[in-house]
Amino acid sequence: MPSAVPPPVPAAPSVASAPSVSSASSVSSASSASLTPPAPAPPAPLRAERAHHEACRAALAALLAGADEQVVTGADVSASGADAEVLGRQLRGRARDLRELPEGPLFFGRLDFAEDAPGHAGQSYHIGRLRLSTDPAAPPLVVDWRAPVSRAFYQASVAEPQGVAVRRRFGWAPGSRGASADLTGFEDEPLTGATAPEGPGRLLTAEIERPRLGPMRDIAATIQPEQDDLVRAGLSTTLCVQGAPGTGKTAVGLHRAAYLLYTHPRRIRRGGLLVLGPHRTFLSYISEVLPALGETGVRQSTLADEIARHPVTAEDASRAAEVKHDPRMAEVLRRALYAGVDPDGAADLTVPDGAHRLRVSGGTLRQIVAAVRAEEPPYAVGRERVRTRIAHHVRERAERRTGPLGAAWLRRVAHCRPVGAYLDTVWPRARPEEVLAALLGDRTVLAAAAEGLLDESEQRALAWARAPRSPRSARWSAADLVLLDELAGLIEHPEGYAHVVVDEAQDLSPMECRAIARRAAFGSLTVLGDLAQGTTPWSARDWPALLAHLGRPEAAVIPLTTGFRVPEAVLGLANRLLDRLDVDVPRARSLRRDGELTVRYVRRPEELDGAVVEAVRRALTHEGSVGVITVDRDAERVRGVLGAAGIGAAGPEQPAAPVVVVPAGAVKGLEYDHVVAVEPAAIAEAEPRGPHRLYVVLTRAVSRLDVLHSRPLPW
Repeated sequence: MPSAVPPPVPAAPSVASAPSVSSASSVSSASSASLTPPAPAPPAPLRAERAHHEACRAALAALLAGADEQVVTGADVSASGADAEVLGRQLRGRARDLRELPEGPLFFGRLDFAEDAPGHAGQSYHIGRLRLSTDPAAPPLVVDWRAPVSRAFYQASVAEPQGVAVRRRFGWAPGSRGASADLTGFEDEPLTGATAPEGPGRLLTAEIERPRLGPMRDIAATIQPEQDDLVRAGLSTTLCVQGAPGTGKTAVGLHRAAYLLYTHPRRIRRGGLLVLGPHRTFLSYISEVLPALGETGVRQSTLADEIARHPVTAEDASRAAEVKHDPRMAEVLRRALYAGVDPDGAADLTVPDGAHRLRVSGGTLRQIVAAVRAEEPPYAVGRERVRTRIAHHVRERAERRTGPLGAAWLRRVAHCRPVGAYLDTVWPRARPEEVLAALLGDRTVLAAAAEGLLDESEQRALAWARAPRSPRSARWSAADLVLLDELAGLIEHPEGYAHVVVDEAQDLSPMECRAIARRAAFGSLTVLGDLAQGTTPWSARDWPALLAHLGRPEAAVIPLTTGFRVPEAVLGLANRLLDRLDVDVPRARSLRRDGELTVRYVRRPEELDGAVVEAVRRALTHEGSVGVITVDRDAERVRGVLGAAGIGAAGPEQPAAPVVVVPAGAVKGLEYDHVVAVEPAAIAEAEPRGPHRLYVVLTRAVSRLDVLHSRPLPW
């Protein structure tokens, strides 16, 4: 083991990390190397590690140069035009991905295996975000954190060392965008022959508790054992993570996506991977995590963007929106779509064949339509299936007279005018917009489709006051787009993904869940959320019902309740409010005993603005981001108050700004070092699930929380 030099106060590591982890049980008592060596000549082990990092930098530079050279060489490869184009696109994509890797340290840990460790006896491996080597046949300079051997870095402990003698964590001096990051020290954790750990080492603690500046960071350096189990779950497994605030559920989902891309690259690239977030501000906040892990090209989107067939130009009344998001609407829409299918709408069918006429009886046609209906294919598939079966029936009749007939003859009959006219009568073409406009614009059509499903008051809430002249002139609401997507899925199945990560899933309606399920019909899901943070009128009260709407009733629900990012004092206050919420979730606990909580009463409401200015100025004396969270209607006014006081404040769309004023309705999924929560009572009263919204607000602070109020506190 390297000898340790006298340890000064640790420097904050400069590698990227996400906000929270859930346990430090795998961390043993450690011997420490200095983060800022006191002597001009650093100790030999530190010099050796620095030399290794320089070798890694050289290997990465060679990798970049090689990728660029392959692009140039690939352009001259003799191949067909199509092959050359595919090869060029692949080579250019690899070169681009390598150039887009964020600058910074190339490894964050090391594993030294014992001499008797099976398979790795006496070996040492540096662990980083990207595999680096000078020669494919030579041992790697850095092992990817997702490789099987790297799992011991996250799972090994004194109780179960897994063959590891020493686990080493590295500290890095901060630099401009990481370009000048310098290895300043290390901390060793002996696992063989060591005593039980008392808590996380100083480097791990410093990395987890770093100030929250800018977008979310990855947690590859600080993943905890129970998080690692979730990250490395198999591709065929659907997981639901009930994560309390600050437990790293979002980071777990993103790192699982990166792990699956590494483990199943061809299948995932072919099928695609989708990350769904609650809003675009959240997507901006998490946008740098996967690129930092070497994964680009992943679609990160909101469900609203995924299903956006039209711009949202109308707004539903709350009652109408609730009914449209109700799962009964799926059957209402199915009835409305298939109301046009009428096998009795036409009698016999006569198909021309040169000088001959071939007749298909009405009874045979009805049998064909009934058989296709019983198979329940997508609507458009069913229409073409009827066409094909009519053509096959006609060919059987014709072959009795002429002998075998080819595929061209079959296609000609299938698309002849009489067959097309028959289909338009008994199984007409359908567009989602036409079906929904007819349903909502005609109360007779709505009553027929909703019979036994929706009562009269619900039907009145749905019906348009004035039907548009045509579907093209209709004004669609956000809930209408969900219904249009359901109809589109009934008509023709959408393309799916190999894996979908769904964050803030507790806010999804049953109909929104169905939209996601259609896109993951043959893939798996990572479902992330917290029932206590459900703020929509249709938010889930329990996970089994939501998972059933997602088509995964068998999925395991895994709770994460322990975190590092949110201090104990802040969680203690939030847990007092949790007792008032109508959900059954385990209380969160924090291993952090630092942090500050201030609750300040302002006697007169007109003095609240001054208190906000004072709180923000005090917060700016500390390092880290400041988020001022207020009821939605006051956000712009509070920004103006801060601006008048000489404090520039950005909106939530600029997560890297030092001071951000965020409406309570847009803060979900975001985190700030210092949060100033303004008038909790107003936030709690602003919407039906206001107490849940307030719970979200209180748990956005990862270091300090100021609560300013002039009215009684909701808890």
